[in-house]
Amino acid sequence: TGVFYGRPRIRLHPEYPLLPTDQKVDRAVVTDSGAGGIGCNKFYETYGKRGQTGGLMAAWCPHCVCLGFHCIPKGEGRNDVFSALFTRWVKPPKVVIYDFACTLGPYCMMREPKYFGQTRFLIDGFHAKGHTRCTKACFISSYKKYSTELANVNSSAAECGNGGLLKIRRPLSYMSQRHAIIYAYTYLATWNRDRRITRRDKANAVAAP
Repeated sequence: TGVFYGRPRIRLHPEYPLLPTDQKVDRAVVTDSGAGGIGCNKFYETYGKRGQTGGLMAAWCPHCVCLGFHCIPKGEGRNDVFSALFTRWVKPPKVVIYDFACTLGPYCMMREPKYFGQTRFLIDGFHAKGHTRCTKACFISSYKKYSTELANVNSSAAECGNGGLLKIRRPLSYMSQRHAIIYAYTYLATWNRDRRITRRDKANAVAAP
């Protein structure tokens, strides 16, 4: 199906007929008059060159362990994150770190305010520099000084994980979707195993007398 999150789908993705842009591909520029409407000057990545798909959208925990992924048909957008969380997670994460969190938060709250009511959407430290017109309330750096929970969080975990996916980008581009999903799953399963072994070895080293 092009989707693997290691957990069953617990609810369907609803349609929102009162939102006129809901069914459009969400990969446009976010400007004062565009999608989101909050003045973000960053661009969404554009794909679809030479007939290729939009790549993979992967969800990562702060320890660089991949929680799941799905194939993007045309281009990455806020709906990819919204759909993955809403259809696969019983309860949403307390914090979602995303390079376009400034627009992802309003996007999710306009659709499922009850579900995402206790979730904070924050921009990681690496991408925050490019959001020159966005409020600092969206930056994780604004919370690290006052939150012990966020102080030691690796906000670039997704960036590190996606950097690992770049290693298989070329072979994936020559595969059918079925083979690409199997290949990506095998690669990420090995990646996760290495991360867990590394964490276990560090824990044993700390516990050793």
